[in-house]
Amino acid sequence: MSNTESVQALFQPITLGNLSLTTRVVMAPMTRSLSPNGVPGKDVAAYYRRRAENNVGLIVTEGTVIQHADSSNQKDVPLIYGEEALKGWANVVTEVHEAGGKIIPQIWHMGARGNVNDYSEEEVIAIVNAFAQAAFEAKRIGFDGIEIHGAHGYLIDQFFWEKTNERTDRYGGSLIARTRFAEEVIKACREAVGPDFTIVLRISQWKGTDYSAKLARTQDELQQFLKPLVDAGVDIFHCSTRRFWEPEFEGSELNLAGWVKKMTGKPTITVGSIGLDDDFMTLFTAGKGAGNTGIEGLVQKLEHNEFDLVAIGRALLVDPAWASKIREGKSNDLVPFTPEALKTLN
Repeated sequence: MSNTESVQALFQPITLGNLSLTTRVVMAPMTRSLSPNGVPGKDVAAYYRRRAENNVGLIVTEGTVIQHADSSNQKDVPLIYGEEALKGWANVVTEVHEAGGKIIPQIWHMGARGNVNDYSEEEVIAIVNAFAQAAFEAKRIGFDGIEIHGAHGYLIDQFFWEKTNERTDRYGGSLIARTRFAEEVIKACREAVGPDFTIVLRISQWKGTDYSAKLARTQDELQQFLKPLVDAGVDIFHCSTRRFWEPEFEGSELNLAGWVKKMTGKPTITVGSIGLDDDFMTLFTAGKGAGNTGIEGLVQKLEHNEFDLVAIGRALLVDPAWASKIREGKSNDLVPFTPEALKTLN
């Protein structure tokens, strides 16, 4: 079998609810802080269009900030509110659609205050409403769905994790109680966008402050964690891991995306150092680049229906034509990742 034939599972169309994609390749969300004053410009639109033109079926944008005073402490991260920012995103959507792609914004609250225990219930409700408003605006300006960022130690994940959530009200306590904030966000977004608009939730076990962290230490805990999120209205789970090939629990080769799909019956996206020979966290711990590597193991898992979609991060950040080159068997032409890619609009 040729290399071209062996990767074709990545380039099969798929329909998930009302979301029809031409390939299984997803562009993972990657923050670059290149939207001055929170407004994505024509260069951002061109940046995403280049990926859509090169066999990326679904683009998940960099994190977009909801309207709350604490939602970000980073300059030039794009907003998902305000006339100018929404106008900029509408242009991005148009460019991606013209190229035949689909695009959803990652809706984000960074938890910049750093302590979920300080928010009063009234403020928590205001944040829930801000997520819902962002979801409404995303649908209004033509996005194909939304992704709610519930991973990596940001606000929703801070509510999930027992080490950061010490609340004694209805948002804290047991593992299930700690999902309540996310549950309310999802329900509010669902009410804002209606029953047929795709809602993706990004989750992770690991945290930026603890790579070995586990929200769910056992299969039973993972089942408990997922059920209220499914019931709230999640359509697709985006399961972030540092290394997609690592099993989530002993005794099974399934990764996190595989387990989530098995337990919920919902479609899943896998992500984590795909196409590269080094863990993506080395970018932050050592400022390292990464070389390209084969994706045979990934394709095999996809063919076995362990997950439905594959999110590519750094490899697609540095090389807009990554997916096209993989499809055409041109792996020798792939561009190696370097940290400088974060500072450009390739």
